[in-house]
Amino acid sequence: MGEDISTFDFSSYLIKHRKSVEAALDASLGPERPEQLREAMRYSLLAGGKRLRPILCLAACEFAGGDSVLALPTAVALEMIHTMSLIHDDLPAMDNDDLRRGRPTNHKVYGDAVAILAGDALLTRSFEMVALRSPGVPVERLLKVVGELSLLAGAPGLVGGQVVDLECEGKAVDLETLEFIHLHKTGALLKACVVSGALIAGASADLLDALCIYAKGIGLAFQIIDDVLDVTASSDVLGKTAGKDLVADKTTYPKLLGLDESRKRANDLVIEAKAALKPWNKNSAPLLALADYITNRDR
Repeated sequence: MGEDISTFDFSSYLIKHRKSVEAALDASLGPERPEQLREAMRYSLLAGGKRLRPILCLAACEFAGGDSVLALPTAVALEMIHTMSLIHDDLPAMDNDDLRRGRPTNHKVYGDAVAILAGDALLTRSFEMVALRSPGVPVERLLKVVGELSLLAGAPGLVGGQVVDLECEGKAVDLETLEFIHLHKTGALLKACVVSGALIAGASADLLDALCIYAKGIGLAFQIIDDVLDVTASSDVLGKTAGKDLVADKTTYPKLLGLDESRKRANDLVIEAKAALKPWNKNSAPLLALADYITNRDR
């Protein structure tokens, strides 16, 4: 059976790791030139947020028996890639959004050109974090992490998912295509977080397989809840523009399945994700709690 999480203090766990992630993010972009580019990078990278992705990386490292401190540079790298994707997604040529994490989007403050370059700089800095700023981690493990990040950030991951997403705007989309989009846009990043953390710890092939099943489940569940919140929550609560999927005429899980069935689908996916970890009892409480957090969040 999996670890009993009833006594696990998830709130304290989140606070502890968020503090370490925020400090590491701040330190990753020190005084450097050109100043405008650095400011644009910091504007989005340090804009707050749940920091769910880097925390997943740290939790997966712990789950695999590793020291999460060694995974912190990789966790920062993953948040940089996530931030890059948000900056680029918000651009007029993409989702054309004006609000992100409760304040104007990057291009609204710095202009389209600098926003694009800030995203590019964050992406390349992410590889630097892994390759050059990860002391104490065996080189062969870092090489595997670089491979994961490459797959995540390119055509097999975020870029491919975004292209299909753009192609499908205003068109009827079936569930298979919708899941393809979200497994690549949302799921690929969550998978990379979980796998990278485990790789830093030197996880076995069997453990990595189980974590991939876990990551796929929470990745789709996360996006389903995002789709639900886009319909049910306000912009003030979300910190981003609510109802934008409807305006863009995008196919979403609520549009295909309805709200109740969408919530049920997300819950079922989380149950499947957690079940994948049952053979491994030790250190599973943070990952189990994170899976529940995904479906119970309100933003």
